Amino acid sequence: MQNKKTVIALMPMKGESERVYNKNMRLFNGQPLCSVMLDKLCASSLIDKVIVNTDSVEIKAFIESRYKNVVVIERPSHLLGHDVSMNKIIGHDIDIFPADLYLQTHSTNPLLTLQTIDAAVEKLMTDKENHDSLFSVTKFQTRFYHEDGSALNHDPEVLIKTQDLPALYEENSCIYLFTKEAFYKNKRRIGSSPMMFEMEPIEAVDIDVEDEFILAEKLFKVL
Repeated sequence: MQNKKTVIALMPMKGESERVYNKNMRLFNGQPLCSVMLDKLCASSLIDKVIVNTDSVEIKAFIESRYKNVVVIERPSHLLGHDVSMNKIIGHDIDIFPADLYLQTHSTNPLLTLQTIDAAVEKLMTDKENHDSLFSVTKFQTRFYHEDGSALNHDPEVLIKTQDLPALYEENSCIYLFTKEAFYKNKRRIGSSPMMFEMEPIEAVDIDVEDEFILAEKLFKVL
């Protein structure tokens, strides 16, 4: 137990959403969207503390009434606004709460499972000598093109099966794991020797627009 690493989960949330009104507090399968991910983070045996940095009085009041083991940080004035970098918010929070490892995720990934979260933490822990960070990715094997119409990962004159195409990986913003040292050295969540953690595409559904909210909720109900 003395060698156990302290893991803190960070889940920043804004009160206002630019494309989906009141997204974090909007009912998702009968409960506020933000509670779906908070329930999972709080259930993890690998996460010691959950931190929510928010500019919303409503979100703060809801979390403090329901989650006694979640710490809410009122976002300071110099970090308010849609154009503030997420890295600045993370830097503010990790200065306050020391940990061996930080996990940052979003409330807008409600299909992300607790099993996947824990698997990512364990994977980095077992290979921390070779990697200073981890980020989740979604694998794609399909025909991609540049904006000018030129092929990115295939030769249009040689039609091969998509499963034989070189894979491309999308940073899906579901999971970031990093140490304070790596964050400050690189000034970002993804360090200089990161590990890519492949996830199932269905878990990586992210809610940015109204159609994605509807899709995620329908999938959530049948999974």
